[in-house]
Amino acid sequence: MITALVGTGLAVSSAWATEEMSEPVDMNSLPAAVQKTIKDTAATGKVVAVKREDDKDGKWNYEATVQKEGKEWCLEVAPDGRFVRKHREKAKQ
Repeated sequence: MITALVGTGLAVSSAWATEEMSEPVDMNSLPAAVQKTIKDTAATGKVVAVKREDDKDGKWNYEATVQKEGKEWCLEVAPDGRFVRKHREKAKQ
């Protein structure tokens, strides 16, 4: 019985580890350095959403979705305010 429970727990935890977790966050609650990087990088674009994304390796970044001239793109910023990357928004399924 204990072996079955441990095996089930390991299967559940390894399934969780392969997925990226994310949760919406309020722009005003972010550290000042993160807010500045998002605003500077978005420039004249409109920040429409911000979320915290947790990677399977335990690291995490903030991802801001920006709209400008009918296009949508994302930028990732580290918790210390360092710019990580800019990419196109994934198609919603």
